[in-house]
Amino acid sequence: MRILDKYIVKELAGPFIFGICAFSSIFIGTDVLFKMARFMTEQGAAFSTVAKLFVYRLPSIIVLTFPMSMLLASLLTFSRLSGNSEIVAMKTGGVSFSRLITPVIIVSLCVSILAMVFNELVVPAANLAYTDTVREEIQKDGSPGKTQDNLLVREGGAQTERITFARRLNGETKTMQGIDIQEFDEGRLARIISAEQAAWDGKNWELSNGIIYEIDANGNLEHTLRFQKQSSNIRKNPTEVSKEQKKPEEMTIEELKLRIKVLDRENEPTNDLKVKLHERITFPLASLIFTLIGAPLGLQSHRASSSIGLGQSIVIIFVYYAIMMISDALGANGTIPPALGAWTPNIIMILCGFFLIHRASR
Repeated sequence: MRILDKYIVKELAGPFIFGICAFSSIFIGTDVLFKMARFMTEQGAAFSTVAKLFVYRLPSIIVLTFPMSMLLASLLTFSRLSGNSEIVAMKTGGVSFSRLITPVIIVSLCVSILAMVFNELVVPAANLAYTDTVREEIQKDGSPGKTQDNLLVREGGAQTERITFARRLNGETKTMQGIDIQEFDEGRLARIISAEQAAWDGKNWELSNGIIYEIDANGNLEHTLRFQKQSSNIRKNPTEVSKEQKKPEEMTIEELKLRIKVLDRENEPTNDLKVKLHERITFPLASLIFTLIGAPLGLQSHRASSSIGLGQSIVIIFVYYAIMMISDALGANGTIPPALGAWTPNIIMILCGFFLIHRASR
């Protein structure tokens, strides 16, 4: 069985690598190169800048192709083995179909884990670098935007020292409205400062019309203090505050959780962020789920050419993304729970995969 497992994994490797290259080429050709060309022709971007942007965009594309490539690889591998009657020979030798797909499932699980790690450690940093490069080297705009809503600023190293939330930043007047500041002492929440406004005076943020809530070591309110004007301990200037605001695809899981926690406390909508948080798990798992569909489906199309196998993969991928777009929208607007919105495509595909495996095992 070890020899057989190695043989199946070896047969799987070629189509998987081909799938990554093929699907990446499609995304690059239809989206990335078009944007790069526009940067050069319309905004006069240097070739070195465009080359950096191309490199920064690759991680998000590659991780997107992992599930697609596993689907194509499992489908083509079992289609070829079945077409050459190798599956029949293996079954004649007493090896069940469930045992045959075990090494493929293990490989797809490893790919899913790799995608999760890659999506957490590499993709957010690359996406952030892409955004910063566009803003600083192409748009040449280092100033804060005119207005930004629901800003979150974290200060401190391994231990958080301060978390600042502002409902709005006005880049022209360099003011923030609706300020809530949480200050920590060795990981313990020590005080909360709420203010109507914070204005940048060139060196510090000056708070207006606020209240300071002192919290004791047991987490209880110790005393409060009202103020009209007070200088804050926020160390970042308006430009730094503006640049620190990240899109969901530029955040790690911990940053997403922190943003959701703060926005929930401020009674701001977070369903969309919660859907994206769950997708950090559900989308990488699609590599495993697509394998459950591709392997048994390959047996049914053992007389089909590889081009038909590619076509079947595209249809399945299209169906998966259609379901994902609909369920994500339902989860984001609160029609269904955000977790259900993110997991619905995987649940449907898992049920289809188990059905196909059950039928192929008979």
